[in-house]
Amino acid sequence: QVQLVESGGGLVQAGGSLRLSCAASGNIFRINAMGWYRQAPGNEREMVAVITSGGSTNYADSVKGRFTVSRENAKNTVYLQMNSLRPEDTAVYYCYAGVRLSSLSYRQNNYWGQGTQVTVSS
Repeated sequence: QVQLVESGGGLVQAGGSLRLSCAASGNIFRINAMGWYRQAPGNEREMVAVITSGGSTNYADSVKGRFTVSRENAKNTVYLQMNSLRPEDTAVYYCYAGVRLSSLSYRQNNYWGQGTQVTVSS
């Protein structure tokens, strides 16, 4: 099995910054994409930022220029640096990893963290 452990959420004033971290552990052969999704009350879960093993990134339009996703492949860890935070960024943030469990198969299993609360006050 694979576990994703997130840290770094909290309460911050509008305009402030937070950095989220997520470390994957367990039966991992290789991690393909890693990233962050978020879900606000009453809303569906949405993609925030994703990064491939080669470093290519994709961001939601609402966070472009404010958030930066990065990863350390050797540590199976992904980060989300969030700057210029807005009240509408308030949500539970979930870490995601697409994992190959074995060199014998290209099948990818998708894993999620438990979620970390980010609250931005106005």
